[in-house]
Amino acid sequence: MTRWWQRPWIVPFAAIVVIFVAFSIPPYLSFDPARSRVPQPPELGVAHFWLLVPHVLFGSVALVSSIFQIWPWFRRRHPVAHRRLGRVYVFGGVLPAGIAALTIGSLSPFGPATRASDVLLAVVWLYVTVKGWRAARQRRFGEHRRWMIRSFALTASIITNRIWGAIFVITLMPQLETTFHGDEGLLAWVASAATAWLGWTIPLLIAEWWLERDRSRRGSGTRRSAEPRDPVTAS
Repeated sequence: MTRWWQRPWIVPFAAIVVIFVAFSIPPYLSFDPARSRVPQPPELGVAHFWLLVPHVLFGSVALVSSIFQIWPWFRRRHPVAHRRLGRVYVFGGVLPAGIAALTIGSLSPFGPATRASDVLLAVVWLYVTVKGWRAARQRRFGEHRRWMIRSFALTASIITNRIWGAIFVITLMPQLETTFHGDEGLLAWVASAATAWLGWTIPLLIAEWWLERDRSRRGSGTRRSAEPRDPVTAS
């Protein structure tokens, strides 16, 4: 059996999550709208901040609890804790964070393309998570695993979103006076839209690729085990 320390990705992933959450949460724990990192759209004003606070806090719960949910050693050694943390992930993380995201995403100050991405992400995130939870309730654990891998990819996409954001700002900033005619707002809209779409579609596509690869590998193993063995070569 693979030991927990033989999963070299779990420690750096956990470290990234802790650092990300430690950086993201403080402005919203202050409950001071002036410290929000997202501009307030005129349609909502300060109410936007009070929707953003639960989204950030519940989203952080989903992100932190996902560390243990995707950790194979933890799932095998602590199945009861895995189930309980799964409820925290779904009901104390994804569902409230996703519902809040539907509102704040539809009123994003970064333009219609970003709004469309944010709303679609929230819908897909809620959908795959509920499908995974229902599959577990019906004891269809293989299906549960596949849906939750998709859910995890979307949960973790908030981190890749920040990476894409930095890449696009650095790439597009030299074109501010040429392509964007000095309009910083237009540059922000373009960078935000590209970031919003790539931030979650690429992790989801990677998850689908991994699931298909895993399914093919499992299928090949099943076929090999079912093949009759040659008595000559077997001996």
